[in-house]
Amino acid sequence: MLGVIGGTGFYKVDWMELIESRQVSTPFGSPSADLLFGKVGSADLVFLARHGADHEFLPSEINYRANIWALKSVGVKRIISLSATGSLQEEIKPGEYALPDQYFDFVKDGRPKSFFGNGLVAHISSAEPVCASLRGQIAASGKHLGITIHDQKTYACVDGPRLGTRAESFFLRGPAGCDLVGMTNIPEVFLAREAQMCYSTIAIPTDYDCWIDDPEQYVTVDQVIERYKASLDTALILLKHVLENYDHSLSCDCHKSLQHSLMFDPQKLDGPLKSIMEVLLK
Repeated sequence: MLGVIGGTGFYKVDWMELIESRQVSTPFGSPSADLLFGKVGSADLVFLARHGADHEFLPSEINYRANIWALKSVGVKRIISLSATGSLQEEIKPGEYALPDQYFDFVKDGRPKSFFGNGLVAHISSAEPVCASLRGQIAASGKHLGITIHDQKTYACVDGPRLGTRAESFFLRGPAGCDLVGMTNIPEVFLAREAQMCYSTIAIPTDYDCWIDDPEQYVTVDQVIERYKASLDTALILLKHVLENYDHSLSCDCHKSLQHSLMFDPQKLDGPLKSIMEVLLK
């Protein structure tokens, strides 16, 4: 089953046939919002608003573990997320789209980044954190629709909620080699990998961050929201095409990401730890 995580400005799916809204409890607390179950054509879909139904959570306040665990617990195997970002490269213009395949972790705010710990010891490989099959299907839909999508880009994740300084912007686009900057995809992408789920983000660049030496280009929140809303309609057309034309026969190894990562025997667990692993391993 496919899951969609909606970012800023995307709190419901108008073209989804809504079947059920469900509160889901998790060992990590409550998800950002109720899970919305529905259909897009013949495809089953579960939608979750990342920032809450009324955008009540800052990036550092989102319960990422609860969000991913809740989606996995109800049978979601593949996640497409939509995320507002800044562009760190001139060729990625605001109003276009990008598909990250790599991530740079610049988060320092202490948000929990793993399901493991407290007796569960594991080390996942994150060399290729994004599902190439899922990302490829999004890129193919973009090509079919004539939408400009920059593929195989690197997303730097920062704390927020403030926007970056010029020094940070230059570092991320220079020594760190990043193409996009956002506040939410980490730890989301790595938790999906720990849960053996496919994950890919449709990044929506709203601005050039502040690396361009032109004060008129320095973005404000009002500009971010205005530009994001202008791009969101096309992004939703892209998402709808992906969902309606998804090829479930294509395979990947995302569902085997824990195969050589665990430093313990799941069969010897009991209680809450056993319940957590039963969901991650299923």
